[in-house]
Amino acid sequence: MRQVERAIFDLRRGLTVLIDAPEGRILVAPLEGLDDDVLARLRDDAQGAPRLVVSQHRLARLGLTVDTPAARLPLDDRDSAETVVEWACARTPRDTLPDRGPIATEAPDDAALTLMRRGLLIPAAVTAEVAPERAREITARVASGELLAIDTAAVAAYEAGAPRFLRRISAADVPLAESERTRFVLFREADGLREHVALVIGDPADWSEAVPVRLHSACLTGDLFGSLRCDCGEQLRTSVARISECGGGVLLYLAQEGRGIGLANKLRAYSLQDEGLDTMDADQVLGFGDDEREYNVALEMLAQLEIRRIELLTNNPTKIQAMSQGGVTVVQRSGIYGRLTVQNRRYLTAKAVRGGHWLEHVLGPATQEEDATPAERPHPAPPR
Repeated sequence: MRQVERAIFDLRRGLTVLIDAPEGRILVAPLEGLDDDVLARLRDDAQGAPRLVVSQHRLARLGLTVDTPAARLPLDDRDSAETVVEWACARTPRDTLPDRGPIATEAPDDAALTLMRRGLLIPAAVTAEVAPERAREITARVASGELLAIDTAAVAAYEAGAPRFLRRISAADVPLAESERTRFVLFREADGLREHVALVIGDPADWSEAVPVRLHSACLTGDLFGSLRCDCGEQLRTSVARISECGGGVLLYLAQEGRGIGLANKLRAYSLQDEGLDTMDADQVLGFGDDEREYNVALEMLAQLEIRRIELLTNNPTKIQAMSQGGVTVVQRSGIYGRLTVQNRRYLTAKAVRGGHWLEHVLGPATQEEDATPAERPHPAPPR
């Protein structure tokens, strides 16, 4: 596990790592920090040409369809680092993508993209198979500590087991405007990159049998600064108040900025939205799916808090499905809303139309173009 964590750290620093697999050894360079010098070193060490590995979401935006989660695009000596980065994540690459055809990925390529996602990097990488004549030199660089080597089995095991290594780190009482009796409990993931907080509201002895629970993905721009591009801040504060009014419960504040893509990529997506894309299309341009969040961490937090039956405060059917499949009984679902604004209408519409979120009360025909809906409207529970 520690080697995988070190690999994630190195990739976030823009360094190259080595992945070992039965299929061979490949060098992996992240898109962030890629320049012509890095590309030249990969070419020197490679057997054949390096290749750009991108997700199927990115390929679809480039007009290419594959049946695998990702694919390789072979590079040649004329391709600059700038061109490669544009192919990987620009809305409209200046140079037309050459007709070299996508090639199905192998285990090392898939492991490379897993590391990028875990590191909150753009899900793309330049990879190169190690040439036989460079094998001894590469081995020496690994032995000296200059180059970090990991194997695909370790990456797969880490990805599968990461939520189980969630550690409860610290806790303190933090009275809030919406709920004076609130205790913050902090959990940390094994790689140290993400920390999640459970807001334990009220006295657990007084909670109802079905504990009111909100799964709230962190949103720096909305929660802290009151961004008008989303309704996250209002949902957060409304959720705390609602849980307090119900006699207490838990709000899980999850480090899943931008539906799981991280703050840096969320800001990139915002720039693409300013060019006319909706929130989901912008994420796909960067190589992400409609929603990259997983809720295994939330399930583990609830397990450590000994909560198994809940009233879930959400407009998102995926959260209900994730809780139910993870062994948590969702007794009831209650809607939780923020205001509709000129700036967030397109965002909320995309969530409703493309993500299936229950937002008809907010986006109904009576809503106005300016501010306008009440911050909170109850929604009936789904059929049980």
